[in-house]
Amino acid sequence: MKSSAKNIKLASVDDLFKTDEGRADDERERVQEIAISELHPFKDHPFKVLDDEKMIETVESVQQYGVLVPIIARPSPEGGYEIVSGHRRHRACELAGKETIPVIVRDLDDDEAVLLMVDSNLQRETILPSERAFAFKMKLDAIKHQGTRSDLTSTQVAQKLSVQKVGDEAGVSKDTVRRFIRLTELIPPLLNMVDEKKIAFNPAYELSFLKPEEQEMLIETMDYEQATPSLSQAQRLKQFSQEGHLTEDSMLAIMSEEKKPVQDKIMFTSDVLRKYFPKDYTPRKMEETIIKLLEQWKQRRLQQQDQQRRHNSR
Repeated sequence: MKSSAKNIKLASVDDLFKTDEGRADDERERVQEIAISELHPFKDHPFKVLDDEKMIETVESVQQYGVLVPIIARPSPEGGYEIVSGHRRHRACELAGKETIPVIVRDLDDDEAVLLMVDSNLQRETILPSERAFAFKMKLDAIKHQGTRSDLTSTQVAQKLSVQKVGDEAGVSKDTVRRFIRLTELIPPLLNMVDEKKIAFNPAYELSFLKPEEQEMLIETMDYEQATPSLSQAQRLKQFSQEGHLTEDSMLAIMSEEKKPVQDKIMFTSDVLRKYFPKDYTPRKMEETIIKLLEQWKQRRLQQQDQQRRHNSR
């Protein structure tokens, strides 16, 4: 009896408290209704929340069906909660006059919160260049903070691996990630022009190498010339800046040059073309087929024109 009694183990006080903590963790992962006023935006949130047509649609959906997908937030040291994912749903509830919103509260450190915030928003259909630029930058910084051990990996190699990870998870090359992050060096007025498609991405990348005061000067010059720089002009502005020769006069001389007319381009996405071809057709095969069909169309057109000339000459 004594030996069997020795084998009986009672739960310790610590174990009992751990069980309570586990229950508390489970409770935090459950959906909670939290007051709209208790939630505030993520610090330096790079994604714009606009009261546009899509927001109006979201508001109407919230009014009719409620919030179908809970937002994710984390406790804030200052009180209340910081939204990690779901800024648009939060705004839609505000506009719809809702007092509460379903929330999943998670204890996340800064890096975990950034990664979740960025990844949840990068899934959106339309993302502005500025949003993607700052999102990539924030995610890259978070990955670096999370940690590559310096005793195993050099700083240079670690940075390459981090950029590669950001690109792989976003479905783009590491060079594309770097070029987008470079846009964060543009002053806000120029970056807004990129978002508004007044300045194309490639010229914008080159302009990001100009000093802030040179970018300010460029805005004045563009306003004076009523023109935005082409890629070649942006490249020369960058070169002049790096050589220390970019003055008001040299900038004006570059921007006042007559631009070569851009040749018209017709582009088709693979999604548009796919419905006309068998599934096993490669892009190369589709291109060859299109060329053959255009040649046939051209020949028929020439024959019709020839027949029309003969008819008119009778």
